[in-house]
Amino acid sequence: MTKMLDDKAASIESLLLDYTTRLARYAGGRRAIIIHLSKLRPDNRRAHHIRIAANAFETLVKQFDGQIFLLQNADIVFICKDVGIAALDEAVTRLRYLFGDDPLALELDDQGPGRFATWYDLNRDHPAFLAAIEQLHDVEKRRRKRLAALQGGTASGGRLPLDPQSLAQLVASIERADLSNVLRRQPICAILPDEPPSPIFREIYISIPDLRDAILPGCELDADRWLFQYLTQELDKRVLALLRKNDDRSIAHSYSLNLNLATLLAPEFLAFDQHLPAGARGSIVIELQKADIFADIGAFLFARDFAKERGYRLCLDAVSGPALAFIDREQLDLDLVKLFWHPDLADTQHSARVAAFRDGLDRIGKKRVILARCDSEEAVQFGLSLGLRLFQGRHIDRLVSAGTVAASRKLNAPRLTATR
Repeated sequence: MTKMLDDKAASIESLLLDYTTRLARYAGGRRAIIIHLSKLRPDNRRAHHIRIAANAFETLVKQFDGQIFLLQNADIVFICKDVGIAALDEAVTRLRYLFGDDPLALELDDQGPGRFATWYDLNRDHPAFLAAIEQLHDVEKRRRKRLAALQGGTASGGRLPLDPQSLAQLVASIERADLSNVLRRQPICAILPDEPPSPIFREIYISIPDLRDAILPGCELDADRWLFQYLTQELDKRVLALLRKNDDRSIAHSYSLNLNLATLLAPEFLAFDQHLPAGARGSIVIELQKADIFADIGAFLFARDFAKERGYRLCLDAVSGPALAFIDREQLDLDLVKLFWHPDLADTQHSARVAAFRDGLDRIGKKRVILARCDSEEAVQFGLSLGLRLFQGRHIDRLVSAGTVAASRKLNAPRLTATR
């Protein structure tokens, strides 16, 4: 388990620390630079200065699989692969000219701890680079604890609602950060009575709580509906970008993505679609929210026809029990409907509501319904009693994990051989 996931006072420094730790296995050909802008004079450390400085590396990011981290103390960390020293030196030189009136920019990089930039060849210097990042992480962690102590409400667990300024800070962070360590994969499984779950596909999504704890632990990200929707659209783009660059064969196909309707019509989705190998689209499910669909039915019909023509399957996400009776899956031309489990579904005291719920299931088609948020055995047994076969949730995760461990033990068990 990474420090980032265990540390509730985590930050962008934790994302960087996790990324740096994982780079130990892929250090070949990679270089890193820490630009010590925190040592500039205060009048040279304003936000617009830092943004301009980060832009000096944008070309290298695109050409050499680069990552930029803008740290809370104003330092910039840039990591890239297979780039020449001359190209990196040119970028650093541009920054020296940008801050040419600051004494720090006049110092050469071999003049000790006051230097403008520190360079690392990660194939050789990864331990030293990791130590430097751990120190930056610890400093930021202590700063956040002091800040939390001053803000009694936040320190005791209360969070402030997300505001436009915090949203801008969050979006700027996720544009450059490596988000693979807050990317989650949860299986959707087929289950038959008395049979172990069989994964059909996996939902890929960004964990909002982990993202919040990593970058803005003092904010409630979904407090404002419209700001949160904008945030999710930005996250959609980052997930699509991650999948385009993905070399993990386990998520090369057979997965679902929960996307905003606007994302399906955006250039980022077209770029993602063009990158997919032949035959992969038919194994990918696009999950859409009902509020998003009915807010602009014309846009939905256009996006649906485009996605279906390309071969994707579509799922209506987050349907409650009472709403099930009002969903016409065939008229919407959707492949699947995701029903959220709630204990009230098993309440049989209201016969009219139960009848409407069962009629809704029959009309949609029980084989087309995913019972999600199954965090207990009760949820699974309820679904099986209705004839449902597709399930998702924490209890399913535990069953899959237990089955994997049991299969592994069986595979690795010592075999008895006959003796003569």
